[in-house]
Amino acid sequence: MFAHLLSRVSTQNRIYRPDLRSRRDILTTVTRQFLTTPIYYVNDVPHIGHAYTTVNTDALARWHRLKGDEVRFMTGTDEYGLKVQRSAEENNVDPQTWADQVSQRYVDVWDLLDISYDDFIRTSEPRHHTAVQRVLEACRANGDIELRSYEGLYSVADEAYVSEAEVAELERLGRPVITMREDNYFFLLSKYEDRLLEWYEANPTLVQPDSKRNEALGFIKQGLKDFSISRTSLDWGVPIPWDEDHVTYVWFDALINYLTSSGYGTDEAEFAKWWPARHLLGKDILRFHCVFWPAMLMSAGLELPKSLNVHGYLLVGGEKMSKTRLNHIAPADLVEDFGVDGFRYHLLRDQNFGSDGEFSYEAMVSRFNSDLANNLGNLLSRVTTVVAKKCDGVGPAPRPDSPLASVAGEVLAEVNDAWERVAPADAMKATWRLVRETNSLLEDAEPWKLEPGPEVDAVLGDALEVLRLVAILASPAIPNAVQEIWRRIGLDGSPLDRRIDVDTSWGQYPGGLTVEKGSPLFPRLKP
Repeated sequence: MFAHLLSRVSTQNRIYRPDLRSRRDILTTVTRQFLTTPIYYVNDVPHIGHAYTTVNTDALARWHRLKGDEVRFMTGTDEYGLKVQRSAEENNVDPQTWADQVSQRYVDVWDLLDISYDDFIRTSEPRHHTAVQRVLEACRANGDIELRSYEGLYSVADEAYVSEAEVAELERLGRPVITMREDNYFFLLSKYEDRLLEWYEANPTLVQPDSKRNEALGFIKQGLKDFSISRTSLDWGVPIPWDEDHVTYVWFDALINYLTSSGYGTDEAEFAKWWPARHLLGKDILRFHCVFWPAMLMSAGLELPKSLNVHGYLLVGGEKMSKTRLNHIAPADLVEDFGVDGFRYHLLRDQNFGSDGEFSYEAMVSRFNSDLANNLGNLLSRVTTVVAKKCDGVGPAPRPDSPLASVAGEVLAEVNDAWERVAPADAMKATWRLVRETNSLLEDAEPWKLEPGPEVDAVLGDALEVLRLVAILASPAIPNAVQEIWRRIGLDGSPLDRRIDVDTSWGQYPGGLTVEKGSPLFPRLKP
C-alpha cells in the first residue's frame, strides 16, 4: 500500500534494563507471557474466523513486548482425527501429505498477516507424540484412565460424542451425527467436578468475560461425564503407549500441544520457564479448554492455565463461518483490497473481544476510510505537507506544556488498561482519540495559513510528537504502517522496538529532523 516499509524487526531476545526510568501512570512490571491461539484443524483452509483469534493474540503479544515482557507466542495446526483422515481420502492423498499441505497454508496466511509467532506447532511432530504419551502415562498412573466398551451418537465435525438432545441442533448446522460403537479408553472427568468448582471459586477472573466463565461453570454443575480418549477405528493419531491398537482421541491429543510447545517432555528448563500459559480461544471450544483441559492437568499433576480469554463468533450473514455452509472468507481476498494493516485493524477495532461480531465488507470500508484514511492518514499527510512548506522540511520539537500532553497521558493509561483486559477494540478507540484531538488542534490553529514562526512550530511540533506516540501505541495493530510513519517523521529505528515505560512520556520528539512527504498512507476506498 505504501513504499519504503521497513523489514520486520526481530522481537526476540529482548532484555529488561532496570536502570531505565519508570512511569508512574502505567504498569511496568516485567513478566513472562506464554500466549497461545488454539491449533487449527487441517480438514479445511484458513478463513477470517481463524485470523480473528490469531490477529488478536498477535496484537496482545506485541503489546507485551512493548512493555518489555518476555513473550512466547504459539500457534499451529491440529492434524489428527477422523475428519483429517476423511479429507485426505477425499483428496486421494495420505493423511500426512494432506496435513503437510494444509498446515503450510496456515503458515503462508500467518506470514501474510505479519503474525509474529515464536513457535508453530504441528501435532504430527515427534515432540508432540512424546508429550502426549507422557501425559497419558501420568493420568493412567493416577488412576484416571480405564478401558470401556462404548456405543453412542458421535458428531464427526466436532470429533465428540453427543447426547440425543444435541442432535437436532447439530444437524441444523450441517454437522452430521453417526452411531459409533467401539472399545475406548476413557478419562475419568467425573472425578474432577468438585476440584474444578473449587478452582473456579478460588480464581474468579480466570475465565473472561464473565459470561463465558458462567458458561463453563454451567457445564460443570450439570454433572461431568467421563469422556473417550482413544479410537480403534482409525490409525491416524498418537498411539496409546501401553496399547498400540488404540490411537489418542483428537481433543485429548490436541490440548496437550500447549505443553509440547513450552518444552514439556523434551526441554524441562524451557517448560519451567514458560508454563503455565494464557489461552485465547473461541467460544465453540470453551468446554474443552475450560473443563476438560484443567481436569487433565490436575490428573497429570501439572500447573493449571494462568487465564482463558474466550471470544465470540465472527458471523457472516448472522451465521458462524463453516465449511458446510460455504461462508468462508479467505484473508488474502480482503488483504488485496484493504492491505495487511487495514485487515488487521478491522479485526481488532470493529469486533469487541468476547462478544459475537458481524462481519460486513461495507462496515470494513467505512472503518478503513474513517479511522485509517481520514484520521491517521490525513494527520500524517497534513503535518508532513505543512512542515515541508513552513519549516523547510525540518520538524520542530513539541511544546512541554502542549494541551495535547495531558490527553496523551490519559490515552496511555486507557490503552494500557484495555490491553490488560484483552480489549483491543478499546485500546484502538483510545489511541484514535489522540489522533482526533490532534486533527482538531490543527483545524483550530490552521498552521497552513500562518507565516513561518514560533506559532507554526509549536503546533506542528505537538503534532509530530503525537505521530511518534501513535506509532508506538498502534504498533500491535498496524505494525507496517507505523514503521512508515516513524520513518517519514525522521526517526531512526522502529516503533516496534520501543518500551512503553520509557518511550511514551510527552516531549521525546527531538525536533531538527528531516520530515518527508509521501503518498497517502491509507488511500480512501470507494464505498
